[in-house]
Amino acid sequence: MSPGGDGTLPVTNPRTGEVDYRVKAWSADEIAGAAGSLREEARAWDALGVEGRCAALGAWGEALAARRGELGEALTIDTGRRTFAHFEVQKAIDLIGHWCRRAPALAAEAQGGQSAQVPSVHYRHRLVPYPVVGIISPWNVPLILALIDAVPALAAGCTVLLKPSEVTPRFTVPLAEALTEVPALARVLRIVTGGPETGAAVIDQADAVCFTGSVATGRIVAAHAARRFIPAFLELGGKDPAIVTASADLDNAARAIVRSAVGMTGQACQSLERVYVQAAVYPAFREKVVAEAERVQLNWPDIDSGQIGPLIFPPQAEKIQAQLDDAVARGARILCGGRIERHGGGRWCLPTVLEDVSDEMQLMREETFGPLIPLIPYDSSDEAIRRANDSEFGLSAAVFAGTEDEAIAIAEQLEVGAVSINDASLTGIVNDVEKNSFRLSGLGGSRMGDSGFRRFLRKRALLIQTAEAAPITLFSEGQVPSA
Repeated sequence: MSPGGDGTLPVTNPRTGEVDYRVKAWSADEIAGAAGSLREEARAWDALGVEGRCAALGAWGEALAARRGELGEALTIDTGRRTFAHFEVQKAIDLIGHWCRRAPALAAEAQGGQSAQVPSVHYRHRLVPYPVVGIISPWNVPLILALIDAVPALAAGCTVLLKPSEVTPRFTVPLAEALTEVPALARVLRIVTGGPETGAAVIDQADAVCFTGSVATGRIVAAHAARRFIPAFLELGGKDPAIVTASADLDNAARAIVRSAVGMTGQACQSLERVYVQAAVYPAFREKVVAEAERVQLNWPDIDSGQIGPLIFPPQAEKIQAQLDDAVARGARILCGGRIERHGGGRWCLPTVLEDVSDEMQLMREETFGPLIPLIPYDSSDEAIRRANDSEFGLSAAVFAGTEDEAIAIAEQLEVGAVSINDASLTGIVNDVEKNSFRLSGLGGSRMGDSGFRRFLRKRALLIQTAEAAPITLFSEGQVPSA
């Protein structure tokens, strides 16, 4: 989408389907100017030390807390859901608190010692932050997924050029207003808005880039970063499988799977999108899942009722419908839901459970990002593992079994970065445990756990020779040692 004559982009309200907002599209020259200002501040921000940086971050957290209502309502309009919007604000504040508590210990990890290989050499390590980190964040969880990278980068001593999605930009106004109350932080965190051109300009100016979004766009970001020879930390899509064994608590499994697949209208990368069920319990489990799904209500017309909101990004509705059409044409049977609805101009998708699905269907191969639950019976654990691994993605998964040992035996064979045991999508709430994305689901150090901080720091080694330096005669010929 290109900017209009006034240099802005249209923004659609997901509940009404109307363009009721416009956001500035920053130009490449403006991005370059912002990045230049950040570079001028980078050394002083690093020199402030982790305690000084965390003091500024903590003050920002307090400013955000004072604006929690305003931020929450902006996110509500952005995403069409209220409860989770306000949860995002609290989670963002908690995120700042977490890194302010954890960063000092991590920053103190740079130590020295003696080389075991050359005992006369002692060394000291210094942690060196990337001067400017570019962050391009997505539309599905706008605030948390903007700050999940920005906060640890700032705590580590980097300056940040943050571009949230142009699909959900309203929250950036109160976010930036809170930033003005902390001048020290306002000098090193710049929030810029715009579409793909603005994102490309951010990568052009950054020393490292973080991107959360689709695999297709992630490839473009990675190639762009590679041309500039800068690291790219990518958190991309998923096609997360669940395996339900015959010994599992079926009520618990049905409850967790529906929550994961349908919650947030399925608009989360860790949503479960394929469910493999042991054939002996398949009929009973199918009934439980359908019953759970049919209890879910849209938050329409009253936003303060129901459990799921509209599809935030209009083109996503077309993708979901295309997957449904393809599945039905190939023989899939819809057990509940199965359609995109329009209410008040917005687009909504009822929780949809399908069976008689096959591996070649689009909804089994491509990320859906919507509330579809395909159920697939299996005969043996080996079959379930093989089919779960038959994917280009490797973000996360879930296993439900009667014992922890049985679940772990299966989980350890899944080609994914995290597996929830007897629950689903735990990576959405457990952020202090490191995990990597496998296959096309991502690249680079973990954003979870302590790696979320360490990845923004490079190690500089100071090598101190305590003996005399070796002379050039070290290279004299005729000194070949005997075996």
